Amino acid sequence: MGDTNDPEHRSTGDPQLDKEVHRWMSWDRGLYSYLCRCFPDLRVRGVVVGFDTRGQEESGCSSQRLATLTSAVLLSRNVPVHLFSSFVPTPYVPYAVKKLEAAAGVMITASHNPKEDNGYKVYWSNGAQICSPRDKEILQSIEQQLEPWSPSCWDEGLVKTSPLRTDPLVQINSCYMDDLNALCFHRGLNRTCPLKFVHSSFHGVGHAFVQQAFQTFGFALPIPVPEQKDPDPDFPSVRCPNPEEGESVLELSLLLAEKEDAQIVLATDPDADRLAVAEKTAGCGWKVFTGNELAALLGWWMFWNWKEAQPVAADSQKVYMLATTVSSKILQAFARVEGINFEETLPGFKWIGNRIQELTAAGNTVVFSFEESIGFLCGSLVPEKDGVSSAAVVAEMASYLHNKNLSLNQQLHNIYQTYGYHVSQTSYVICNDPPTVQRIFSRIRNFDGDGSYPKSCGGVQIVHIRDVTKGYDSSRPDGRCVLPVVSSGHMITFTLQNGVVATLRTSGTEPKIKCYSEFCATPGCSEPSVLGAELRRITATLLDDFLEPDKNNLIGPNS
Repeated sequence: MGDTNDPEHRSTGDPQLDKEVHRWMSWDRGLYSYLCRCFPDLRVRGVVVGFDTRGQEESGCSSQRLATLTSAVLLSRNVPVHLFSSFVPTPYVPYAVKKLEAAAGVMITASHNPKEDNGYKVYWSNGAQICSPRDKEILQSIEQQLEPWSPSCWDEGLVKTSPLRTDPLVQINSCYMDDLNALCFHRGLNRTCPLKFVHSSFHGVGHAFVQQAFQTFGFALPIPVPEQKDPDPDFPSVRCPNPEEGESVLELSLLLAEKEDAQIVLATDPDADRLAVAEKTAGCGWKVFTGNELAALLGWWMFWNWKEAQPVAADSQKVYMLATTVSSKILQAFARVEGINFEETLPGFKWIGNRIQELTAAGNTVVFSFEESIGFLCGSLVPEKDGVSSAAVVAEMASYLHNKNLSLNQQLHNIYQTYGYHVSQTSYVICNDPPTVQRIFSRIRNFDGDGSYPKSCGGVQIVHIRDVTKGYDSSRPDGRCVLPVVSSGHMITFTLQNGVVATLRTSGTEPKIKCYSEFCATPGCSEPSVLGAELRRITATLLDDFLEPDKNNLIGPNS
C-alpha cells in the first residue's frame, strides 16, 4: 500500500477495502505506463476521467473515489486530467475524448450490473472503447505494475490543487447538447406534440441529461418517475437495475404512465448508455419493445430522415448501418432493399465504435448502429451506445408517427411488411464445467467426421456456417471469416435454408452458452405467429441436438 502516515488518503482502515483500492490503482499505473509508450505527447493531450453514482461515499470505494484515485495517479506523473466534477452518462467520456483530443478516457461504471459491482472502461484517442489486441496489451502492462509506486501517487488532494486538473463538465455538456441538434428533424412538430412521456433513470445518472435532451428537441419535459429520479447506489425500487428485463422492472414507470395518461415510457439504465421503450396500445396494455424491434424502428427512422435531407443524386453507397452479429438482421434487409451498406461486428459495442471511426474517417456516413441488448446509436455523435440521445430521437419518432395517426407498434409492423418479418429469440444453458464446453464445441466442429460441421437442423438444410473462433466462413469463396478471430471463447453461426439464422456463443462473463436465433422472412409474409412457432422448433432442436443438455448436465433457464 505504500506510506500510511496519512490515513485519509492512504488507508481506509479496512484491510479488504485497502486491497481493493490497491487493485484499482494497479490498473491506473498499468494504463499510465501503456499510454506513455503509445503517446509521446501524453503530457499535452491528457486523459478524460468520468464516473457514475455507484457505491456509498463513506464506503471508500464509490465510483467518484475511484475516479479520484485514477486522476491522482495520472496527475502525480504530470499528465493533464479532464476529471468531471459530477457524475455523467458513460457516452460523455468518449465524447469528451474526441472533443478535447485527449489520449484516452476512463469511465468508472458497472452500467446495469448488480449494486455490488463496479467497472473500469477505457476509451482510446479515437473515442471508441479499446478492443483486441489493445485490451490484452493493457492487461499485460497492469501485471507489470503490481508493485506500489511512491506515496505521492496516493495524494487524492491533487485533483483539487494541481493546475493540470480541469473540469470539462460545462463545456462538454453544452457541446453535446448543441451537437444533438443534428439528430432533430422535426422541431416544429415536437413543440406542439400532444404525447406525454414518462422517463425513469433507474436511480442512475440519466434524469437531468434526458431532460436537457428533450428541451434541445423542443419537447415539453418528460415526467420523471419520482422514486427512481435521483441517484441511489442501492437501487432500492428494483430487484435489478437493468431496464432490459422488461415489464417486471418497469412497473413503477408503467403505473405512473397510467396515472398521467402518458403514451410512451422511456427508461435509461444507471449509466444512461442503454434505452428501454414501452408504448401503450389500444386495449392491449403495454408493448415493451425488444432491442431488435426498437432497432427496426430507429433504423427506419434514421435512414428515412437521411434520405429526405439528401439531393436526388445522393451516393447511398457511402451510407452504412452497423449491428453486432448476434443482433437482428433487419438492418441487412434495409440495406438490401435501399441500396445502402450493412456490416456486422463482433458482439460488444466497442467493435461498432471502432468501425464507425474507420468508416467516417474514410468519408462515409453511419446513420444507425445497435446491439440487441438495447444499445443504440443514432448517427455518429459519439462512438458508443447512447441512451440520452436515443431517448430524444424515439420521442421525436413517436411524435411524428402520432401526427400520421400511427403508433410505434403499428409502424413496426409496416416496416416488417416492407422489409420482411424478423422474429428473434434468445436462449441459454448453464455449464459450470469448462472441459464440457470444450467437448460440446469440438463435437459441433467434427459433427460428421473430422472438420465437418452439422449439415441440417430440424430437417432444414444448413446452407452457411461461420465459426469466428476458427476464422472460418463457408459463405465466402476463400472460406475465411471477415470478422476478427476470437480464440478466447466459442461462437458459431448457422444459416438455414428457410431463413433462420442461429448463433451459439459462450459468454465472456457468465458460465453460459447462449443461443441467438432469428427467422428472417422475405417481404410480404404476414404470419409472424407461424414464423415464431417454426423458430421455436428449430431453436429447441438445435439446443437438443448440438448441445445435448441431458448428456452434458446442462442447466436450462427454468431448471
